Amino acid sequence: MIREAYERMHEAIVEGGRPIVYSLCQYGFDSVWRWGRSVGANLWRTTGDIDADYDRIVLIALSQVGLGRFAGPGHWNDPDMLEVGNGKLTRDENLTHMTLWAMLAAPLLAGNNLTQMSDEVRAILTNRAVIAIDQDALGRPARVIFQQGPLQVWARPLADGTTALALFNFGTDREQMHGLRLHLPDAGFAKGARARDLWSGRDLGRIGDTDTMTIPMHGVVLLQLSR
Repeated sequence: MIREAYERMHEAIVEGGRPIVYSLCQYGFDSVWRWGRSVGANLWRTTGDIDADYDRIVLIALSQVGLGRFAGPGHWNDPDMLEVGNGKLTRDENLTHMTLWAMLAAPLLAGNNLTQMSDEVRAILTNRAVIAIDQDALGRPARVIFQQGPLQVWARPLADGTTALALFNFGTDREQMHGLRLHLPDAGFAKGARARDLWSGRDLGRIGDTDTMTIPMHGVVLLQLSR
């Protein structure tokens, strides 16, 4: 029944003749990602509500893995708004949150108070390079190419032939975790790559698969790789 209701709403939007972004707030019920596009939706909620809690943010993000094939230009999975800058999220947790949504090609809807945010939060929400990853014209969400315990590596191909590579530490151990390999061959760079760190803005030069990154608890490194 709900599917038919959304279809009637789509028909009314088309008849109105005005450009409208059509978002379905279906909370992921009835596998909306499988049919949202067929009723004219541009995006559809894939989960219940988010809140400013790191564990909830990560749970939602990991639930999106495998749904990438249903998304693409003009029709997107929506894991709910950003909580960057809300609650007691740390800087590392805010960076992880923004990176997850960018790698998922998720809609970026700021859910914080824009009139009262700190310079740190503003810098995270307005990082042009990270926003460009999210908005990439190819529209292909990331896939997980490596996982070991709380450590994961995600890769997302981009329209200009480069690749976004995100290294996450979802662990709860306050000791930093060392030696996370980049798994470049699994990202399509068997012979190494040139890399730029998008959060620091630093050009890292040439890197190889034997290079490692140290990721703090709840932290992330986001790289853009080119040949």
